[in-house]
Amino acid sequence: MKNSASRILVCVCLAFLSAACVQTPPGKNFPELRYSHLDPIGLAVNSVEVRTVYVSPGKAPNVEHEFPVKPAVAAERWVQDRIRARGGPDRLRATVTKGGVVEVPLKRTTGIRGAFTTDQSERYDGELEVRLEIFAPNGTRRAMVSSRATRTRTVAEDVTLSEREDIWFRITEAMMNDLNRALEQQIGKHFAEWRR
Repeated sequence: MKNSASRILVCVCLAFLSAACVQTPPGKNFPELRYSHLDPIGLAVNSVEVRTVYVSPGKAPNVEHEFPVKPAVAAERWVQDRIRARGGPDRLRATVTKGGVVEVPLKRTTGIRGAFTTDQSERYDGELEVRLEIFAPNGTRRAMVSSRATRTRTVAEDVTLSEREDIWFRITEAMMNDLNRALEQQIGKHFAEWRR
């Protein structure tokens, strides 16, 4: 009787373990979105401070906290990878002011027609903004550039979690590509005095 109960207990435990393994799909690996392969932007400053003032609510309708690569983190990495302090009396402060993505439910087809229609069920509205400021030793701001990138993308109601994560990654990547181009242009124009 004792052996019988032990066998049943072992079988039940194995069943639970098997179910847990089946229900947890392996996570997908996404690249970090680094920018060290691009030419560094040298500036005549003695330090580069990177800070993020954007705070994700961490709940709906915001979804950026679920992204495989969070927009604000990608923006911080851009500064770390691209901006180089070449020495000088001034200092540079880079601030990530926005980095949110909001999920907006979309209207779906109802009735019999809805049963045969694959609608776009959600829209993702992303916004990423970075400000670069150069300060003199006395704290006076000498120059400033800022860039804002946005992206909007819809997804079908039958999208899988893996496909949704791919879309989220592409949103971050696209905003960062826009930000990279815009900041390069603005630095060239407004930080010319500090370029090294």
